[in-house]
Amino acid sequence: MNLIEKDLKYIWHPCSQMKDYEEMKPIIIDRGEGVYLYDRDGKEYLDIISSWWCNLLGHCNPKISAAVKQQLEKVEHVIFANFSHEPAIRLCEQLSEVIPKGLTKFNFSDNGSASVEAALKMSFQYQYQTGHKEKVKFMCLSEGYHGETIGALSVGSMDLYAKIYKPMLMDAIQITAPDCYRCPYEKSRDNCSTECFEHAERAFEEHADETCAIIVEPLLQGSAGMRIYPPAYLKKLRKLCDKYEVILIADEIATGFGRTGKMFAFDHAGASPDIICISKGLTGGYMPMAITITTDKIYDAFYADYSEGKAFMHSHTYSGNPLGCSAALAVLNIFREESVLENASKRAEYLNSRLNEALMGHPNIGEIRHLGLVNAMELVADRNTKRGFDSGLRTGYQIYKKALEKGLILRPLGNVLYFNPPLTIKEEEIEKAVSICAQSIGEVTQRSR
Repeated sequence: MNLIEKDLKYIWHPCSQMKDYEEMKPIIIDRGEGVYLYDRDGKEYLDIISSWWCNLLGHCNPKISAAVKQQLEKVEHVIFANFSHEPAIRLCEQLSEVIPKGLTKFNFSDNGSASVEAALKMSFQYQYQTGHKEKVKFMCLSEGYHGETIGALSVGSMDLYAKIYKPMLMDAIQITAPDCYRCPYEKSRDNCSTECFEHAERAFEEHADETCAIIVEPLLQGSAGMRIYPPAYLKKLRKLCDKYEVILIADEIATGFGRTGKMFAFDHAGASPDIICISKGLTGGYMPMAITITTDKIYDAFYADYSEGKAFMHSHTYSGNPLGCSAALAVLNIFREESVLENASKRAEYLNSRLNEALMGHPNIGEIRHLGLVNAMELVADRNTKRGFDSGLRTGYQIYKKALEKGLILRPLGNVLYFNPPLTIKEEEIEKAVSICAQSIGEVTQRSR
């Protein structure tokens, strides 16, 4: 029995219909380097999606690898209750210099969903312990995604992930999210005045007295199809939360660490959330780690004598793992030493211009939207009406398969294809990715006409 057969015998892969694997066999990766992954037969794949958005600075980055190896010789893990270690302390100190202002206290966990779960529980307990026991609900944006745990699914609203579990979920208040491509106000991105914010204003007027927090993916709704909305929306939301004493949670798990062109998406708005959740790029894709960071104001509501029962009794076995902290420290060092954001900004302009040159004239590309190095191509059956392809055709999936044949990992979000490469991608690698993408789209859509 070969490795593929053993994989199919034992492994239940994430976010997959395993029946698809009868035709599309799992690809066994042997090694990685930079933007490339290599299978056991030596075939190379350009990883334009950063292996689910977490590979920030390239596969097997020598500086991150060295930092993890060095830490391995000291201590691999230690209980984080009443114990600590230098990498965690130094990491919090250095993150304090780059996160949005006012965020000061760091609570460690081991994945993005867990970070969101901690943020929800913190918000609920904060309101309870500051005399607002009536504030028990959460708000979220429609088509939002915040993870796969029950709490995280409750404040997400992607039916693909949550619909079947509705009987298990909390009842969250959904606000119609911005959809700038199919704007119901018939505004373009250039003349937008965030008219859609009226949905948030109405929801706060009706429900703020029972709402403890709102959670958003700032500027970029990832799983919704890389929907991008303006920073002005976040500015207005910050003021609304202050007015109604609702905690603002920023889910920066996907948008943090330079993905949007700034260190964090909230930086575009010149504002700060009350709680921020970070993961994915935090360790450069090396180690599972997440942090929920909050303000002194929220932290102080938990600070009391033990007998008062106000402590945040929430924990994860791998909280503050030294290997993860060492990888994250290496990531921050690389940002400082190699001008990562500045270089990525230049590559972002180049990537978007090349995609527009290659694809914007295609009859089945409705829009190419971008934020930093993130670019999303909206596949449409009709450009004039913006009508998407029938979901039963799985057009994005067919393009994904064609691109894989040609050596490009281009995982779709329904009718949306996207580029979200490592920040260190080079121009020649961009050229190759754009070329394969254009070829794959052309071959698949030509068949469907």
